[in-house]
Amino acid sequence: MTGTVTKSDISKSESYNIRMIDIERIMPNRAQPRTIFDNESLSALSESIKTHGIIQPLTVRPYPDKSNLSNFQYELIAGERRLRASKLAGLKKVPCIVTESDTRTSAALAIIENLHRSDLNVFEEATAIAALIEIYKLTQEEAAQKLSMTQAAVANKLRLLKLTAKEKEEISNNNLSERHARALLKIKDIATREKALEHIIKYSLNVKQTEEYIEKLTSEPDSNKNGREKPKTKDFKDLIFSIRRAVEQTRNSGLAIRTKQTETDSDIVVTISIPKNPTVATA
Repeated sequence: MTGTVTKSDISKSESYNIRMIDIERIMPNRAQPRTIFDNESLSALSESIKTHGIIQPLTVRPYPDKSNLSNFQYELIAGERRLRASKLAGLKKVPCIVTESDTRTSAALAIIENLHRSDLNVFEEATAIAALIEIYKLTQEEAAQKLSMTQAAVANKLRLLKLTAKEKEEISNNNLSERHARALLKIKDIATREKALEHIIKYSLNVKQTEEYIEKLTSEPDSNKNGREKPKTKDFKDLIFSIRRAVEQTRNSGLAIRTKQTETDSDIVVTISIPKNPTVATA
């Protein structure tokens, strides 16, 4: 595994230069995590390009597949929106930074550039993080450090990829939040989950209403077998409260104890850290 790839890596390339390149010769990046582009935003950018030109050049690399018989001579690394808007503006050529990035670096740069933007939907973001982990063979903790996120945040986003393509599309099309999506993951049966999603959309449930609805749904009796009820999920709130109270009492006694709580699909994980060489905590 190598270090984090940043945009500064492009400027360090020995072959760094800017060229005016035929727009039809540029192939979109195959690692581009963004799948939805806002047409209104693209139109606005297109009008700006017509008036002011392209202020920031696109970044490309020579197209790696020499055996390909298409017209592509370059692959886009960064600047997908600018490329699309330039086509809308009717430009024939666009200014490009040309760099000799390898396939892995090219993909990583495209992913990182998009993760630094705020308009990726939650599934595009999760897909981008998963791709970055795959490219560099990272652990979730290492990916979190590189992206300035917590490990729990990375884990929660990756869990969203367990939803079906249909569910992801419905959630995105109806502007539901990441918390809506995470709440749905508590339902393991896909058919039940899809019905729950239909209900959430039909009645425009907010996050709290969604969580309450799913909690009720998952704790209902299971009538598919001899009328036996499904074992009720134990409420751990009291247990968590007891742990927190015990930790607070320990802190009050002067021991600098630390706790961390995360969640997985099946567990609530509470980690308690006690210093080997305890010191009395001061106010």
